[in-house]
This record gives sequence, structure tokens and C-alpha cells, in this order.
Amino acid sequence: MLRPLFVERADELGLPGGDLRYEAEPPTTEALQARLDDDLDRGTTGLGPHLDDVEIRADARDLRRFGSQGEQRLAVLSLILAEAALLVERGPAPPLLLLDDVLSELDEGRRAALAERLSGHGQTLITATAASALPAEPAQLVEVTPGVAR
Repeated sequence: MLRPLFVERADELGLPGGDLRYEAEPPTTEALQARLDDDLDRGTTGLGPHLDDVEIRADARDLRRFGSQGEQRLAVLSLILAEAALLVERGPAPPLLLLDDVLSELDEGRRAALAERLSGHGQTLITATAASALPAEPAQLVEVTPGVAR
């Protein structure tokens, strides 16, 4: 479900050939049930998709192994935006997005693309080192200086 949304978001943010792959068999109800007591004792789930790898690619390259730091950051941001879009489609309310200092890694065009994607999609809190880094006029701006938030 995330793949087409990820591809679209990656393209918007200038990550050409972005692709998301997940190839694993989902656990059966029986397998989950067989582990239930052990998982409860340990306080963690020892079976499921959270233990599988997701492959994130751009132009047929595995970004984990062959991507620059900038490409990896664009991929993570694309994945976050894809997840948010999926939650909007499937849920009763849009999610609250908390994006910490993502703007410092983006050029002006990518900042504008991010602002366009976020407009009108619920609440988003973005931290930045300076208000001038914001690509659009925020609905609310809180400036923080040592000991003061206004």
C-alpha cells in the first residue's frame, strides 16, 4: 500500500526512480498464537513484519548501501509523507506530523515541494533554526530563544 505513495512523494522531492520493496510472507494466525505466551513474557513481539527489511531504492540502487546521505534523508522524508498519506486515506483523522530540522537538508525547490505537500493535510510541526528557512508562511510561528518561547 505504501509503494505507490512513496514513489509519488520521492518524485515530488526530487529523488528520481524512488522505489519501495517489501518481500516477505505475513505470519499466520497460528504462528502468532503459538508465540503469544513467550511474547507476553518478554514484552515484545518476536514474529511479524517489523522484523523484516524494507528495501528503499532510487534508480535501481539500494539507498541503504549505495545512497548519499542526502538521498537517504529524502527517502526517509518520502516514506514519512507516504505513511501520512496512507493514514489520511484509511483513518478517521489525519496524523500529526512532527518534522525536526528537515529543512536544513533541503534546497529551496524541495522545501517548496514539501510545503505544497503538507498544506491542508492536518497539523504539522516543523522545527527550523531560522524562520527564513520556512518555505511558506506558517499558520503559527513560535520563536525560541534561550529561556523564552514566543
